[in-house]
Amino acid sequence: MAIIDFFDRGWRINPHGVAYRHGDTSLAFDQAGELSCRIANALVDTGVGRETKAAVLSPNDLLAWICVLGIWRSGAAWVPLNPSHPVSDNVVLLDRFDVEVLFYAPSVADQIERMRAELPGITAWIALDEGTGDVALADWVSGHADTRPEVERDMDDVVAVAPTGGTTGLPKGVMNTHRSFSTMVVHQMLALTYPAGAPIVNLAAAPMTHTAGLFSLQATARGGTTVVIDEARADSILDAIERYGVTELFLPPTVVYRLLERLEHREADTSSLRYIMYAAAPMSLDKLRLGIERLGPVFVECYGQMEAPAAITFLRPDEHLIDGATAPDERLSSCGRPYPLVRVAVLDPSSGAELAPGSTGEICVRGDLLMKGYYKDPERTAQTIVDGWLHTGDLGHLDEHGYLHLTDRRKDLIISGGFNVYPGEVEQVIWSHPAVQDCAVVGAPHPDWGEAVTAVVELNPGASADPAEILALCRERLGPIRTPKDVIFVARLPRSPNGKVLKKDVRATFWAGHTTKI
Repeated sequence: MAIIDFFDRGWRINPHGVAYRHGDTSLAFDQAGELSCRIANALVDTGVGRETKAAVLSPNDLLAWICVLGIWRSGAAWVPLNPSHPVSDNVVLLDRFDVEVLFYAPSVADQIERMRAELPGITAWIALDEGTGDVALADWVSGHADTRPEVERDMDDVVAVAPTGGTTGLPKGVMNTHRSFSTMVVHQMLALTYPAGAPIVNLAAAPMTHTAGLFSLQATARGGTTVVIDEARADSILDAIERYGVTELFLPPTVVYRLLERLEHREADTSSLRYIMYAAAPMSLDKLRLGIERLGPVFVECYGQMEAPAAITFLRPDEHLIDGATAPDERLSSCGRPYPLVRVAVLDPSSGAELAPGSTGEICVRGDLLMKGYYKDPERTAQTIVDGWLHTGDLGHLDEHGYLHLTDRRKDLIISGGFNVYPGEVEQVIWSHPAVQDCAVVGAPHPDWGEAVTAVVELNPGASADPAEILALCRERLGPIRTPKDVIFVARLPRSPNGKVLKKDVRATFWAGHTTKI
């Protein structure tokens, strides 16, 4: 299936039902579908062809997401952007990925004016509403047909070029196709099941320009409603769950922590929830147990990366329990079992041989979920996809029951005094401290040990802790080698748009002026 076919499936199922809701504005499938057709026909008429790059720069907005649907319907490729990123960063992405069409919200018009002169390759600038000096979307699509354009498609056509960070300073562009995105959506539909006739209400709390938009597709394909909120604040999320009867949502772990902390101070009816998908970063086991206690068995772990989007393995809600009680650490700390349309293996980083259960190596994936490659970077693509296997860069092992356990990113491994220290093991202990909201454990340069295990900690609002408490907790549970040599408290850890702690940025504060850690 082409990726737009999933929207069209929901459109056929529920043409008059609400597809998207944002505040007091709602759009039925008929309205959203017809507008996406007009956008697609306008793009085709302006000369946009298969895999032409088109971007959308906007905060969470219904029209912005329908522009993405229109881009897909036209056969073009979507380039996700984040309006909270520096203008200079977005200019690099738009230029590097050869974007020709840019849709934008009036709220970012000042950014657009700073970009315009540096991006001669963009031939169409379309504002989502009036008042910017550029043509408004409604005027731009006026007169274009609200029927599906006749567009040739191939399953291996690129439908998205998604930026992902790198250590070279230049962003990588992950090329996903109809095939890889369709596999992702099918996997999510298999993971999130509903009885016939049950309401399906997806909450897009995180940026739709990233995971929240992609995670709305499985609800749309079933004729369900996606409720959009402006930002992932705990009170906004709880209000939306109560008001709209939300049944599913994606949250990064750090937002789950804030949600649980807020539930200490307010009542909320969360009985409609069937699924909270958590991904993007490891979850504190203590906070996961608390979440199951407070919200019930509604959690679904989703392990993936943009190169194999969102859906490599999953841990179902019922797998968080054993005999009706919360499962032990060995189960909760896993990423679940592989989805059915991928093969997952743990390979020896040196020899490439497949390792036996229990042996730690690099997690590798193959199947229709994989990206096509990195945009205009065949060398890096060849380093990442070898003999059909995507090398994720993650270390871990499969247990005897087929559950996947992540140890850490290869690049995050700390080698201190000749000993390997996996930051995730240390972070799990620090997360268990009641005052800790989140943390990042990195290796800081040390003249004797090479790297010193260092913990950078963000506390809960209003909480306090002493570094000695954290160190004592780690020493008791981890021993001296894995215990951090230093604990540093910060007001807020740097995070990606999805809420994932940016360890590269944390590490950079220690390695400035030193040889860069690979």
